[in-house]
Amino acid sequence: MIGTFLTDRGKVRSHNEDAGGIFYNQSNQFLAVIADGMGGHQAGDVASQMAISLIREKWENTNTFKTPDEIEKWLTDSIKDINEAIYLHATENKECEGMGTTIVITIHIHDFLTIAHIGDSRCYMLNEDGFKQITEDHSLVNALVQSGQITKDDALYHPRKNVVLRALGSENNVEVDIRTINVETGDKILLCTDGLTDKIVDDELYEVIRSGSELPEIGQRLIDMANDRGGEDNISLIILSKGSTLKAGGDT
Repeated sequence: MIGTFLTDRGKVRSHNEDAGGIFYNQSNQFLAVIADGMGGHQAGDVASQMAISLIREKWENTNTFKTPDEIEKWLTDSIKDINEAIYLHATENKECEGMGTTIVITIHIHDFLTIAHIGDSRCYMLNEDGFKQITEDHSLVNALVQSGQITKDDALYHPRKNVVLRALGSENNVEVDIRTINVETGDKILLCTDGLTDKIVDDELYEVIRSGSELPEIGQRLIDMANDRGGEDNISLIILSKGSTLKAGGDT
């Protein structure tokens, strides 16, 4: 699995509350993560950067995982610890009160990809069966869509479309969704924050990702599209491709 991480402040925000990266453990196993912070003042920055720093530290200190079950247990335990650390920081620092962050993590071993997420940052997959969203948004508008109160088209323009129902670190306990899927050579994975998906619909994501361009070029094209359409939010993404074990750049 190779990948590239790109983040952009956007055209309106004064600072970037997104964070992410691609990291390797002691056996060169692969973790990719994106986080979108939220909270008053600069607290969103604090929450997302804490989440990325803590997951990176934990991952880089691990050795070898052999099965998806081991990965899923590690993710469950690690996210619990990170949630508690962010929540404690928020309660001890008044300027960080109420902060939290979305998070979406993928870990690749053998022919498996394990995905964990909280909030509305997303994971998509492009394979021979097409392009589809793997995660389910923990958001108000998605809950309204699921209950039949609004349509998916309505959700794109809903005045509260950015309200998330779960966030890492905003409460003492948080529920994380974790699943493992098969991946094959040639499959591509997209992780992204809502700064991208609020501006680019799935069909457009599909057309750009399947273009055959190099991963950094695909990523930059998507960021440019989001900025060209207003860029009101921070924009972050990771694009992954299965087919090589060589490392590709990705820093926080």
